[in-house]
Amino acid sequence: MAESWATLGVDLHLEPSGSGGLRRGLTDALRDAVRSGRLAPGTRLPSSRSLAADLGIARNTVAEAYADLVAEGWLTARQGSGTRVAPGTPPGTGTPSAPARPPGTAPATSHRAPTRPLHDLVPGTPDLAAFPRTEWLKAARRALATAPFHALGYGDPRGRPELRTALAGYLARARGVRTDPDAILVTAGFSHALTLLGTVLRARGVRTVAVESYGLDVHWALLRRAGMATPALPYDALGTDPVVPRTAGAVLLTPAHQFPMGTALHPDRRAAVVAWARRTGGLVLEDDYDGEFRYDRQPVGALQGLAPDRVVYLGTASKSLAPGLRLGWMVLPPALAAEAARAKGEADTVGVLEQLTLAEFLTSGAYDRHVRSSRLRYRRRRDALATAVTERAPEVEVTGIAAGLHAVLRLPPGTEESVVQAAAWQGLALHGLTYHRHPEAVTEPLDALVVGYGTPPDSAWAGALEALCRVLP
Repeated sequence: MAESWATLGVDLHLEPSGSGGLRRGLTDALRDAVRSGRLAPGTRLPSSRSLAADLGIARNTVAEAYADLVAEGWLTARQGSGTRVAPGTPPGTGTPSAPARPPGTAPATSHRAPTRPLHDLVPGTPDLAAFPRTEWLKAARRALATAPFHALGYGDPRGRPELRTALAGYLARARGVRTDPDAILVTAGFSHALTLLGTVLRARGVRTVAVESYGLDVHWALLRRAGMATPALPYDALGTDPVVPRTAGAVLLTPAHQFPMGTALHPDRRAAVVAWARRTGGLVLEDDYDGEFRYDRQPVGALQGLAPDRVVYLGTASKSLAPGLRLGWMVLPPALAAEAARAKGEADTVGVLEQLTLAEFLTSGAYDRHVRSSRLRYRRRRDALATAVTERAPEVEVTGIAAGLHAVLRLPPGTEESVVQAAAWQGLALHGLTYHRHPEAVTEPLDALVVGYGTPPDSAWAGALEALCRVLP
């Protein structure tokens, strides 16, 4: 019995009970598991032989229970597909799914899933349909085949050395970052990195991190949760003005491509913020979220290259590959690396297989090929967006450098709110610039849209662009 349970089939926890015999008890237990939602529609059940061995009962008893539930509509059984929970069986009901509603009748319940937009132009996500599945799978197979057995254990909190080594080489080559593998910390994305930095800065006595007038409120919230004040820096035609408050011990910037305004930090401002850090001992937190995607020229190098001892460089695979990978990295000044590793914990908390796969993806050249292909796709989308807006809405201006996965559309004064509302009525999801404005921003408010052209798959891009043009003034 123990040997059979350990080696056969799919695990399924059941406790047949009742006074009607084993068959009825098993049938009731299975029915209750489906009715409660514990066994979801489509779930494959163990074979009758495996479940009989697990429960220590006769195989015929299990087969008869399965047959009863198939007859009642709770389960389905097909040759080659096994026995499964019937599709569409709603949890919490006493019968399988009811027939379709007759036309014109009201739905049985008002609890409905939120309606997905017809077109999604919210910034921040790449074209997930273009994820390089085949190349990623090849890299995963190679990485797993060559990984030492100890790589699957509790690892170095800084992350796998294979990935840190690959990142050091890639970032030096592609982004001008000056580092070595020991100064890199692998994280579960940007938010994880910022949370760790909040812990480190707090321990160092920092209580204020200056941020940009426009950005992501989730980042400001993470810093405030760590006990930081987040005053906003001024913003003008040259980008963020690094007039850092005296109380600030750090500043969070997007210098290569300001989010969401879409400008690159002016060279004089880059020099000024580095001078501030050296003069005060402060830190610059550089969010290089889409630094690879510049379309009109070679990308501006990372600010970190100017002051490796005063800049924390933060990057992720969220824009270049997919946010669901939960892979990010920090390049830290040597004096900060050990503190950040301690803040992360005693063992690595990022999936080892994903780290090994990304390392292989980088070193094999597959990452460069994917970035070049993506760069061409997104450049064509941005060009199409600019052309369509110019032709269809001449009062709207496409602003910002030719880079990244979003563009800012400057609107006539006083029209932002009405355009965003009109877009929502047409099932078009997008953000107005006000959505990304810091509550303490001292710049004059602007009416604009932040349009993420990276999100739609190729098949939906033309429709999304047409829907956008229809709502522009």
